Amino acid sequence: MIIKRDPDIIKCYFEDESGLAGGHAEELLEPENEKDAIDILRDAASKGTPLAISGGGTGVTGARVPFGGSILATDSLNKIINIDEKNLFATLQPGVRLSEFQTELSKKGLAYLPDPTEPNAFLGGTISTNACGAKGFRYGPTRNYIKRLRIALSTGDILDIKRGEFFAKKGEIVSLKSANKKIRIPTYSMPAIKNAAGYYVKDDMDIVDLFIGHEGTLGLILEADVAIGKNLGPIMSFFSFFPSEKDALNFVKEARSRQALSLEYMDVNSLNLLRAKHKNIPPDSKAMIYFEQDYKKESEAKTMDSWTDLLEKYNFDSERSYFADSEKEREKLKEFRHALPETINEIVKRNKLPKVGTDIAVPENAFGEMFEFYKEKLHSSNIDFVIFGHMGENHMHVNLLPKTEAEFAKSRSLYMEFVKKAVSLGGTVSAEHGIGKLKHAFLEAMYGRKALEEMAMLKKSLDPACILGLDNIFSKELLS
Repeated sequence: MIIKRDPDIIKCYFEDESGLAGGHAEELLEPENEKDAIDILRDAASKGTPLAISGGGTGVTGARVPFGGSILATDSLNKIINIDEKNLFATLQPGVRLSEFQTELSKKGLAYLPDPTEPNAFLGGTISTNACGAKGFRYGPTRNYIKRLRIALSTGDILDIKRGEFFAKKGEIVSLKSANKKIRIPTYSMPAIKNAAGYYVKDDMDIVDLFIGHEGTLGLILEADVAIGKNLGPIMSFFSFFPSEKDALNFVKEARSRQALSLEYMDVNSLNLLRAKHKNIPPDSKAMIYFEQDYKKESEAKTMDSWTDLLEKYNFDSERSYFADSEKEREKLKEFRHALPETINEIVKRNKLPKVGTDIAVPENAFGEMFEFYKEKLHSSNIDFVIFGHMGENHMHVNLLPKTEAEFAKSRSLYMEFVKKAVSLGGTVSAEHGIGKLKHAFLEAMYGRKALEEMAMLKKSLDPACILGLDNIFSKELLS
């Protein structure tokens, strides 16, 4: 076990990509094996010491940011235990970075299909938030690929749960015999769309799903079996610029019915931010759609022509849009795509105020109404903003970039307006990033107080000392 107590050495663990300030802890504990991890959990529980489970620090909701107590860092739990090429699954520890995993898989002609956006994320963190990426349009979120979880509870008990073995209904009291625990499944209803808001609950749910999206509040993931797939082979990537927002939205509306891998959007403000570093963005473009399509060599021309016809139907800029069909060219386009969040983070640091970024998704039939609501409220706010994200899944990231404390307060107020509108349309307040420490009020607006109390009761059943991930998902005050 590695123990570090020098604040100057461990202060990098006091933050993530959320901008949440004020994090602090007395020590960092880094288990080097399963026994170390169990000892850390039991010791913290016996002393009532809050314990923040830390992944790669790529989260955007403050979930890993500690406020006192200790940090359990998963950096050394980073082994790829097995890759089963025949049965197409891999067994990993939680500290494996996605980039390392994909590199090892690619050597065998394989891939981890959900491919969450941040390559530096730890696998454990992506499971804890049910993370997703651009390819979620075709493949869905992390949840769809979890076959087994081995989890250590704060009591030191171990749960080893395989998908398909244990099911439960809402409101049912379930006995987890291996850990000698009984839990009551909450009764609230989740929207039937892409969702990462609160503990997963539905009738006839697989109990393994309860621990996907728990944000470090229920236990420590020690191992995961994840489904993998064959490498897709050749992929076309398109960065398509449109002369109007209407053209871009109409293109997406029709393109949703196709079998693209991804279908992503950037608004004019996003493009304006990127122009400082990327001079080849057309100056008169009002929106950009990024999408990917896998294909077979024998049908390459037909696939290309089909997409080009649809793009031309909606007036894309054929002279100045980008196309890539080699890995080298695709990597250049990926760098462009990832430049936007990097630029936003630079602005956040310069403004010395957190961004206020939504993670809202709505049903497809409500997307147009939600998008118009965003624009109406944002344009009248006089606060800098960008809109981008997973338009194919009706899931936009609205990032407000306040420059003053007054603008920050107004941005938070706007966010609640967006939340209430989305909930009224059957949407979710978090589609992929979770709730963390920043979005309690939004989760309550979505589910109501009673649901949060049910979540707190569930957590106390599995973490009776109430030490894990305090203030993640809901306020720790609900645990008293």
